[in-house]
Amino acid sequence: MGYAHYTINRNGQKIEAGYAVEAVCEQDGCEEKIDRGLAYLCGQTPGGDQHGCGGYFCGAHHYMSGEEYVGDLCGECIATYRREHPVDASA
Repeated sequence: MGYAHYTINRNGQKIEAGYAVEAVCEQDGCEEKIDRGLAYLCGQTPGGDQHGCGGYFCGAHHYMSGEEYVGDLCGECIATYRREHPVDASA
């Protein structure tokens, strides 16, 4: 399977994804043009996973989690992740 264009199930709905699929950022009110490639994906798995919602977000609305197994996350998902995984200040 290539990553240019494919279909995924997200929230019970089939959507087109891949770096050849034009889209806009899914943050409310944002009109930034992006694609539905892995670089814009919230989480690690298209369609959503344990930490990410599977949405696609521009650089202004996409945040580094600091954990490779988590991936980059949207604002809502990074807030949840940080709440559930607080940084140990004594480390």
